[in-house]
Amino acid sequence: MTSDDLVIVVVAGLVGTACGLLGPFLVLRRIALLSDAVSHAVLPGIVAVWLVWQTRAPLPVVVGAAAFAVLCVLGIDALRASGLVASDAAIALVFPALFSLGVLGVTRFADGIHLDLDSTIYGEIAFVPFDSVDLGGGVGVARAAVVLGVVVLLNLALITLLWKELKATTFDPAFGATVRLRPQLLSRLLLVAVAVTAVSAFEAVGAILVVTMLIVPAATAYLLTDRLVVMVALAVGVGWVGAVGGHALAVAYDSSIAGAMGLVCAACFVAALLGSPKHGLLTRRLRRAAAS
Repeated sequence: MTSDDLVIVVVAGLVGTACGLLGPFLVLRRIALLSDAVSHAVLPGIVAVWLVWQTRAPLPVVVGAAAFAVLCVLGIDALRASGLVASDAAIALVFPALFSLGVLGVTRFADGIHLDLDSTIYGEIAFVPFDSVDLGGGVGVARAAVVLGVVVLLNLALITLLWKELKATTFDPAFGATVRLRPQLLSRLLLVAVAVTAVSAFEAVGAILVVTMLIVPAATAYLLTDRLVVMVALAVGVGWVGAVGGHALAVAYDSSIAGAMGLVCAACFVAALLGSPKHGLLTRRLRRAAAS
């Protein structure tokens, strides 16, 4: 494995870690598709940056995208908190509205220029080693690794400091409200962390891999354990398995790296679905056959 290959694997692993720390809470709260909503809702932020500053530079674009990603998750959470709209319906109401606003902005104000998600926020992980930042002394480190390393630390600090509160409000929001844990505020903090994580990773690795890492490892871990702390650890582990195994698969078959990583994560889910000790389809069938 070359140094560039190692950088790609490490960056993908950092994405898997950042997403794995938050993904289990999304799965347990049944808002896993929030990550996909965020990937569409950032378009008006990109358009706004172009209209105001006439630039597609990475930093302003990420800031604009993050602002609308946060707006998206706060809007979804506000609709859910109203009690009038279910979680899936809230997601389906907010992100199409923001995405439509972005499409209108592109067609009305940015027509004729190459301004779309592919060119601004949907990255390609194979290019990660070529965008480095000097940390001093001539030491260059991939910019994506630095950014995602900070995001991992922030997410780890969030769930460590608020572990009991997040756990209580995830499994029993009514109890959390009774003991004044402020479940709505905790939910919004979690969703903002998801938005920041997603947008921070989009430019480097692409939206598809971010959505995959937020949902698939957490869903896999959900089938393997009933303990939240183990579920989070397993989700992070599956993310790293996807990063390492997916890169090896992509190199072997000369295919898309992000696609191969997503495929390996999906294979882990299928394996858990079939062979989970408690919930696996084959395991339950064998158990019924032995009982009869």
